[in-house]
Amino acid sequence: MVKINPFRFFFFHLFTFLLITFHFSLFTNPMRLDLFLKSSRLIIRRTIAQELCNAGYVKVNGVMARSSRTLKANDEIELRRRNKVTTFRVVEIPLKKQVSTLDAANLYEVLSEEFIAESPADLLFDESENMPIM
Repeated sequence: MVKINPFRFFFFHLFTFLLITFHFSLFTNPMRLDLFLKSSRLIIRRTIAQELCNAGYVKVNGVMARSSRTLKANDEIELRRRNKVTTFRVVEIPLKKQVSTLDAANLYEVLSEEFIAESPADLLFDESENMPIM
């Protein structure tokens, strides 16, 4: 019968765990929130993305996020603009900051899009018919 040294067993498994963790961390490329919004073309400029984050109009996984927050795949971004709240899921983090127009659309998927009334006058206006509601 072979006797197993407990220290050797522990360090072998610890080394294996660290090696696997490091290996997978090479393939996940974290990116700042403002850079992702710009490279995915959800927002035109990075400065605008930073201003929206600072104003509290951007949430990541339900929490208000700063522009320096790092994103990973499967994070949910909620973006509030004037009268629309859109929720996206990050499908892929790009390897570069600049992404082609065709690849930018593949970086996220739209989960929901909700229109909200900005003022009481918006409640009296039907957008589908472009006419006031009587």
